[in-house]
Amino acid sequence: MEGGLTVTVSGDPARASGRVFGGGRYRTGRRIGGGGMAVVHEAHDLMLDRLVAVKRLRSDLAEDTVARSRFAREAEHAAALDHPTIVRVFDTGADPGEDGVLVPWIVMELVRGITLRDLLEAHGPVPWPRALAITAKVLDALEYSHDRGLVHRDIKPVNVMITPDGAVKVMDFGIARALFVTDGALTDPGRIMGTPQYFSPEQAFGHPASTRSDLYSVGCLLHELLVGVPPFDGGTAVHIAYRHMREDPTPPSAYRPDLPGAIDDLVLHALRKDPHLRFDTAGRMRESVRRILPENVWDSVLYGAGGPPRPAGPGPGPAPVPGPMGHRPGRPPIGGPPWARVLSGFGPRARSAGAHSAPGGHGRRAGAGAAFAATVLGVLAVLASILMLR
Repeated sequence: MEGGLTVTVSGDPARASGRVFGGGRYRTGRRIGGGGMAVVHEAHDLMLDRLVAVKRLRSDLAEDTVARSRFAREAEHAAALDHPTIVRVFDTGADPGEDGVLVPWIVMELVRGITLRDLLEAHGPVPWPRALAITAKVLDALEYSHDRGLVHRDIKPVNVMITPDGAVKVMDFGIARALFVTDGALTDPGRIMGTPQYFSPEQAFGHPASTRSDLYSVGCLLHELLVGVPPFDGGTAVHIAYRHMREDPTPPSAYRPDLPGAIDDLVLHALRKDPHLRFDTAGRMRESVRRILPENVWDSVLYGAGGPPRPAGPGPGPAPVPGPMGHRPGRPPIGGPPWARVLSGFGPRARSAGAHSAPGGHGRRAGAGAAFAATVLGVLAVLASILMLR
């Protein structure tokens, strides 16, 4: 959710004893993640004898009407989606907390793996073929949800997971919005939903998010996978929003000259300020990915993309995240196609924090303070809602 829910599971988790809930069907296990609005535990489904994940609204938010509504909406939206690249929801309900207040919960698929945020923090930028393959799978999930009238509105590294076998899973539909049904209490004009580093210019202006807003966020995600930083970052949420609205993004090749020019074109097209000038559908953007990286190699490229390796045998404890990889049996030889020549390691780390523009870009912005102040005053009332939502 807005606080950045992270679910990271590795190794062979023990079925720890804990509180029974859901009419006696589930037993809570160890905590495996948490965010600004919810806490996630492993749980044992006693009826089907399987491990699942249970997300509970934080007890201090149990009586917050907006928080409960968003939590319920996540359950409703996610339960309606059945796709290999989307974390599945199995059950929902509410049980009394310690103070007797009903606390809602969602039982979902237990995904073993790490988030893209974990991957980036561990390794920095990933090879561009892996970045494209991950992006293609995220676009698969969005094409499916968009076709069913649902905009995610919060695509970012912490909401995408990589499993040990390279599968990509999109999660957290907590602030998703139905395209054809308006919930006035949760989508009032002027309330900005999303994360500043990844939301679109129209979201920054307080306009409703569309499917093309999600594709802008995918462009931000791909940019960060390629170079280690999102296209716009640094400073306050208001400053980041201003940059989305007014500044041109830096081509990824300004950080990594090894990147094909077609990747710059892909990222910059997704990051057009005017939504009508972006890709019109997730499928069209995925087709552009396919023209750079053939679809028949996506799965092989994703194998080992950063998720914990499969344990060699039954053993407790988490498995380490693999480091940079060398040549693997069955991988195309180094003299093969272009995408094969960059799979031998993770990309160079991005420059230090704050150096997020192309060479010479700082001088161009040095005198923009007055323009920034004049522009931001006109939208400050709208942008202030970001701070209330983070």
